[in-house]
Amino acid sequence: MALHLLAVAAGLLLGLSLGALGGGGSVLAVPVLVYLLDQTPGQATTGSLVVVGVTSLIGAVTARRRGHVLVGRGLAFGATAIVGAVLGARAAAHVPGDVLMAAFSGLLLVVAAAMVVRRRRSPSPGPSRIDDPILTFRPTFACACPRALKVLITATVVGALTGFLGVGGGFLVVPALVLALGLPLEPAAGTSLVVITVTSATALAVRAGSGPAPDWWPVVLLTVAAVAGAWIGARVAGRVSTARLQSAFLGLLLAVAAFTAVEALPALVS
Repeated sequence: MALHLLAVAAGLLLGLSLGALGGGGSVLAVPVLVYLLDQTPGQATTGSLVVVGVTSLIGAVTARRRGHVLVGRGLAFGATAIVGAVLGARAAAHVPGDVLMAAFSGLLLVVAAAMVVRRRRSPSPGPSRIDDPILTFRPTFACACPRALKVLITATVVGALTGFLGVGGGFLVVPALVLALGLPLEPAAGTSLVVITVTSATALAVRAGSGPAPDWWPVVLLTVAAVAGAWIGARVAGRVSTARLQSAFLGLLLAVAAFTAVEALPALVS
């Protein structure tokens, strides 16, 4: 019973950060599953894909209703990221748990740094290129190859992070959609949820049956609570200062990163 209550409380916290800030909260799913819900790192990075995928799918549907999702662009970017997701998911099965958690603590620091940078300056895409394709075949073949290379590299990295560590990678997807595809920030945030849904589903399919299966009941509770928390957070966002919410979440990220490093690094050096 205590374990189930922890799953609900942690899920609500994850969802609140997702709903209030528009992303970032799912990166905490792995530490929650490991340190609060007694999953191994291998189990946690698999279970996290369920939390990330379901919350992203529901968020994408909601954003689509508001007109903030370009489904075709999201599916194309997600399809490009599939190779990275497959490679990351397969690599995770051969990495010790302590290495996974040490890598995860580093990722949390990167996410925190990205949040600081984004608070100081938003990505500047220049002229919008929503209707400007990267590849054209009619009347003649043409390729905006520098943009195509940016998309390929970023999508592969995002997919690999999702498959390897069970995270969404929205902190990379949104700037990539803004800078490489020329999307305005709001559609980029909504479209990124489509990308994360695709990569999470791919990584979960690759991991199925190839590694330790999570204890699914706490994962389901965490997911349901996260969805409920996101719904609440979206309604709280307009009543609380976004800057204060971001500062609080940034502090939480740094604290979790430090705790994860303290737990994982001694085992690596011993």
